[in-house]
Amino acid sequence: MPDKTFAEGVLFFPVTPFDASDRPDLDVLATHVSSGVDAGAAGVFAACGTGEFHALSVGEYRDVVAASVAAVGGRVPVYTGAGGPLGHAREVAKAAADAGADGLLVMPPYLVQGPQHGLVAYVEAIAAATDLPLVVYHRANMQLSEATADRIVTLPSVVGIKDGVGDIALIQRFVLAAARAGRDLEFFNGLLTAELSQGAYRAIGVPRYSSAAFAMAPDIAMAFFDAYRDGDDERQRMLLDGFYVPLVRLRDETPGFAVSLIKAGLRLGGVDVGSVRPPLADPTSEQEERLRALLEHGRELIAR
Repeated sequence: MPDKTFAEGVLFFPVTPFDASDRPDLDVLATHVSSGVDAGAAGVFAACGTGEFHALSVGEYRDVVAASVAAVGGRVPVYTGAGGPLGHAREVAKAAADAGADGLLVMPPYLVQGPQHGLVAYVEAIAAATDLPLVVYHRANMQLSEATADRIVTLPSVVGIKDGVGDIALIQRFVLAAARAGRDLEFFNGLLTAELSQGAYRAIGVPRYSSAAFAMAPDIAMAFFDAYRDGDDERQRMLLDGFYVPLVRLRDETPGFAVSLIKAGLRLGGVDVGSVRPPLADPTSEQEERLRALLEHGRELIAR
């Protein structure tokens, strides 16, 4: 099992660029991933939520993971998504290992809502299909109870939990469960636009977070991270109030904008990542203009 650990910094979830024929553009992807690592990413999570895991075939997934691993070149760990239908999850787990990934982010199962012991069995089934370490994504129809977390944290393949629910008291109990089990697991805040809630997560012993904004504006995201790391509360508040809160308001206007806006921001910056795949939709021209103004204002703030 790979022993790479995450560096200090934010966790980077790159987009999956598509060309004019709706095929993954691996050259653009390689530049996108490599530049993110250069900008200070602590780890790369390729072909996950922001990378439109839900829309990729197994073959496309394999190509995206291989291109991402090559672009990172061993500088930081590379994790990739695995989930949905169990058969698909097993296939992509094998593809990820063959492509050189360092670990898997276990995404929720497809459509159905199973009992808690079924969720444990789902994670165990993916673990049995691969030697790669697993970070379990606590969200949607993969929401874990405290009793289930007590079992999940003892599974040898599980090295972390990503929270996408936002129940701080419950995640505190997950952290305590891992400590009781003698497991030094990675916990991180995976809420949408996690910067808004990271202060609360750090208080319960969860210092890491993923940053969707990093994928389109690493300079702004790293400015916030530096202020967070250094305990500069005034600078954090300035960026939260002037950039992140307005970004969330725009994001919440349309379902799926947690991904669509990131791709739009990259296009505005001259990176030809193409459109999102259905059922997601691109922002309107008016929404893109508001995003452009917001990114410009964010950069004005960090220049002060």
